[in-house]
Amino acid sequence: MNLLSSASIFSFFTLISRILGYLRDILIAFFLGASIIADAFFVAFRLPNTFRRLFAEGTFNAAFIPSYTSAKLENKKIGKSFADEVLTILSIILLFIVTLAEIFTPYLVYIIAPGFITDDFKFNLAVEFTRITFPFLFFVSLSSFFSGILNSNNKFAAAAAAPIFLNIILIASILFSYFENLDIAKNLSYGVTVAGVVQLIFLIYVTYQFYKPKFKFNFKIRGKIKFFFKKLLPSIFSSGVTQINILVGTIIASFQSGAVSYLYYADRVYQINLAIAGIAVGTVSLPVLSKAFKTKNFLKVYNIQNKSILLSLLLSIPASLGLIIASDEIVNGLFGYGSFTFQDVKMTSDALMLFGYGIVAFALIKILSNFYFARDNTKIPFYISSFVIFLNLVISLSFFDQIGFLIIPLATSISSWIGVLIFIYKLKKNNLLLLNKSLFNNISKILISSFIMSVSLIFILSKFSSYLDYTYIYKSIFLLIIVGFAGIVYLLSCHLLGLLKIKNYKTN
Repeated sequence: MNLLSSASIFSFFTLISRILGYLRDILIAFFLGASIIADAFFVAFRLPNTFRRLFAEGTFNAAFIPSYTSAKLENKKIGKSFADEVLTILSIILLFIVTLAEIFTPYLVYIIAPGFITDDFKFNLAVEFTRITFPFLFFVSLSSFFSGILNSNNKFAAAAAAPIFLNIILIASILFSYFENLDIAKNLSYGVTVAGVVQLIFLIYVTYQFYKPKFKFNFKIRGKIKFFFKKLLPSIFSSGVTQINILVGTIIASFQSGAVSYLYYADRVYQINLAIAGIAVGTVSLPVLSKAFKTKNFLKVYNIQNKSILLSLLLSIPASLGLIIASDEIVNGLFGYGSFTFQDVKMTSDALMLFGYGIVAFALIKILSNFYFARDNTKIPFYISSFVIFLNLVISLSFFDQIGFLIIPLATSISSWIGVLIFIYKLKKNNLLLLNKSLFNNISKILISSFIMSVSLIFILSKFSSYLDYTYIYKSIFLLIIVGFAGIVYLLSCHLLGLLKIKNYKTN
């Protein structure tokens, strides 16, 4: 298996999904801006979307793939039985959670957006939209189960492509509502749930050649199933530390008008970098890493660890520098239209820049967590992630009054870097991380290539500054050209330095 090629397939479909997501968010920004209605929708969408990221973007796999791989190595029938029982119990748990959420929605909204309580109109809107969107959690979580089946068979394309349906349906909802003069935010909420149903049907169909689902009710839960669900919650909490930090940030940001929307738009931009540099690499490396560990091929384990760190840094370092250097131009080019004012662009770009400082840390946490997950150890990542989230919360609350909502992306970046240092310390202390000399040589080459790209980016931004002005209608086209130019410069530099050789990323 080659990590680069597998990650490229995953990243390609993720990139298509995110491009459609940007188009969706451009339309939302154009029609809703950073208004009260936008804030209400984003809060309603934040909770199920956070669970989508927690389950769909490798977190569910972190617990499921090692257990499922172990069961399949014993016997295919044992693997099938294990999957059936997980599917049954997961469906019951999710149905129970969604039912409770629908009953107690006002309390749920109060927890995730306590600042809304002072505005009855905004609070009631958020409650209404949350009730409509929350069933999405049920469908997307089950979709993650089927994605896990596919990923464990080294099939990554369909799972990465599934979110495309969400963006297509939401874009259609916006356009249909506009032309028919309907409530855009409300129809967006309905579109979220409809998309969840479509994604699930698609993944069941694609997975059918590997696994035929069957509900299996057993009053006595077997030891392997107990062990899986016992490690599932800490796995979600630890592998999804960045997403949980963003949810915590949304709660705090609800006390400042427009801040929820600013964070949402900034989050949308940096998430594509995280998806490619952290989630894609983590998702494709976990199945082969788990299998290597189960078969006690420790030389291969350490080889995969070094390759996945290298690939993650190859993708995350230039992304981080790009967001820091060009945050104003990126937000302006993507969202600076219609109801999204110049002030909205400025506030969002400031948040994006601060998130940019943490991109490498966000990606590395996903990779380093896998080194424990492959060993069926979810406790240590859970403890580290709990500390990271606690630290993020303390920093955010301590400085929110003085700095405002911008402390949230800054605190997220700082706490994530501290989490990376703790992970490395623990892994080295337990002799679970052996870094070879070639990794450090390649990291120095990545830094050289990233420096060349950054200089080129600064130069071209200054040359085309007038075409990236807020008032220029075609600024998004010039933004794409500039980003493409910077990417080509980086890839060319990496090629000349020998970083893109296929052998660098082979797991064998």
